[in-house]
Amino acid sequence: MNETIKDEEQLHDEAEELRGETASDAPELQEHDHVAALEKELEEAKSKALYAAAEAQNVRRRLEAEAQQAASYASAQFARDMLAIKDHLDRALAAVSDELRADKVASQFLTGIESTARELESVFTRHGVTRIQSVGEKLDPNRHQAMMEVPSDEAEPGSIVQEMQAGYMMKDRLLRPAMVAVAKKPD
Repeated sequence: MNETIKDEEQLHDEAEELRGETASDAPELQEHDHVAALEKELEEAKSKALYAAAEAQNVRRRLEAEAQQAASYASAQFARDMLAIKDHLDRALAAVSDELRADKVASQFLTGIESTARELESVFTRHGVTRIQSVGEKLDPNRHQAMMEVPSDEAEPGSIVQEMQAGYMMKDRLLRPAMVAVAKKPD
């Protein structure tokens, strides 16, 4: 069997040698070789064109995704800045005594402040800004910032017992972590 393969290879080599010798005198063979070379170049060019088109499409998709994400989160810094205003409104409303709420003039003023706070909350909701749940939850370092530990017999160690400052998310991104106190076993 090896002899058959050697014979075939030898015949092939001899045929190529004969073809090479006669090709210079045969314009048909020269034309055939030229056409074959051009076809090979055409295939290579097609392959490169397809690769370039695929690469361009990948770049376009990546840029579209980045632009969509940038537009979706462009207002994150603005929302972060607005959280300070919300904090001030909430503290102001929490500091109002029942006596001041009973006063007719002060109650009208407070109604305006409460309306402003509700509108701000509504704007946050429309733009995907939500408050992070804290008290009673397990500490999540991706959403909560532990400020202190509080000894507690009632709460499970590692759970949040107090919120000092509310945390907020914008869609799936953290705007500000909630500052919390976490329960620990009493000494």
